[in-house]
Amino acid sequence: MKEVLIYFLASFAIALALAPFIIIGLKKLKYGQEILKYVDWHKSKSGTPTMGGWIFIIPMVLLSFFILSQNTPLGLIAIVSSTSYGVLGFLDDFLKVRRHDNLGLRAYQKIIGQGGIAILVAIFYFMVNPEGRILIPFFNVSFDMGFWILPLAFLILVATTNAVNLTDGVDGLAGGVSIVYFAILGVLIGFVSNYIPIEEGAVFLKIIGVTCGALLCYLIFNSNKAKVFMGDTGSLYLGGLVATLSLFSFMGLFILILGAMYVLSALSVIMQVAYFKATKGKRIFLMAPFHHHLEKKGWGEARIVALYCAITILVGAICMMSML
Repeated sequence: MKEVLIYFLASFAIALALAPFIIIGLKKLKYGQEILKYVDWHKSKSGTPTMGGWIFIIPMVLLSFFILSQNTPLGLIAIVSSTSYGVLGFLDDFLKVRRHDNLGLRAYQKIIGQGGIAILVAIFYFMVNPEGRILIPFFNVSFDMGFWILPLAFLILVATTNAVNLTDGVDGLAGGVSIVYFAILGVLIGFVSNYIPIEEGAVFLKIIGVTCGALLCYLIFNSNKAKVFMGDTGSLYLGGLVATLSLFSFMGLFILILGAMYVLSALSVIMQVAYFKATKGKRIFLMAPFHHHLEKKGWGEARIVALYCAITILVGAICMMSML
């Protein structure tokens, strides 16, 4: 635990030292966020520097040299794959600011990139964990899926990265929910330590410590009114890290519960689109994802962040109780 706290503090310090330079650099390069026309109440945020995800990605990359050892392949895969998602997000963000629109990569290009990374991660994971072990939420039992862990890992990676990406639409929302998610995941890893090799478990906790430290610093600059946005650079990175750490600690299915607010963001979009097409123009929500529906209802951004974090804490407590 002492080492985890040291990594937490070191990560916060590095992020705090880097953040002003990253924000100033993004401003000078004119890498400002283009606001979607139909989110007109966010118009005042247009031009706010984006790609701020580097504030918490760089500390992880730097500290990974101290975290990883030769006996922790899953820790290496988690960091490399999540950083790869971050690079994919950076390409998307770069195209947006270069073209001065909010299109970025085409949908199929994004899916190909996300899917390609997910396939590689799933294959490497299967090589390390050929029995395909996974824990069943609430029952505190494990199930060996064997080969079928491959498609499940692929689905978890693609779905989670997109869900976290969709959650990033309000100042402090994706960062706030994610820091709560990782903190609770760290506690849950302690509950399932009998399933995870000691060295791997220690590395996962250090990665969580680094992530929480850097995210806490990022939230100083991203809380309403935000001075910087994480962009797809940050949200895809976080999605990749949520998916890999949960999956590698045999708790991939726990994302459905502990990541309830990520799931809500994705489901609200799927339901809205499906209902809109089925009814030829009618809507379930005033706007999707759900946090925009709440904004349309008059909720302030800070209140939405508080609600999402509170629910994540509550479902996290439920997850912990189920493991006792």
